[in-house]
Amino acid sequence: MYADNTLTPKEAIRLCALGTLALGPRHYAALANAVRHFTGHMLGPSLDLMGTSIELLRYEGLIETADAEDAGKETQICITEAGRVELQTLLTAGLRSGAAELNKLLVALKFRFLHLLDAEDQIAQVDLLIELCENELARLDDLRHYHASDQGFVVEWIDHEIGQAQTRLVWLGEFRKNRS
Repeated sequence: MYADNTLTPKEAIRLCALGTLALGPRHYAALANAVRHFTGHMLGPSLDLMGTSIELLRYEGLIETADAEDAGKETQICITEAGRVELQTLLTAGLRSGAAELNKLLVALKFRFLHLLDAEDQIAQVDLLIELCENELARLDDLRHYHASDQGFVVEWIDHEIGQAQTRLVWLGEFRKNRS
């Protein structure tokens, strides 16, 4: 994690892998494909996200080989108790302001695995996302005021971004209300 307790790109991969295994054991290749599929579709190919190995998770004791009921079956891997603790830490970590592309992936991962947290932590995460959205709106509003007299189309673009952020804030508020 960064010094401010926010997630790095590599931790996004850890969160995706551990969260996927928390939903149930998988074969190694299926896990790798699931992580690649989700992150690739959220962000597109990214060199920042390619460095984390599933083997590192095994080395750190966060995942292990699941007991195979049938000797003929291909071995699956599952999350360990230490992995669940790490997943909790990753799911409850903060998000950095201004890291738009990475945050898009991290927010999607938080919502994908939010149900794995207890109700109190779920609400805390939604509150964190609301605060992040409010900060984004303040930043965009300041930017709009600064460039209000500029020629060109930047103010129209900023207004579009503000509209999206306002819609997201309303959605998050409704989501939180439905969880309380």
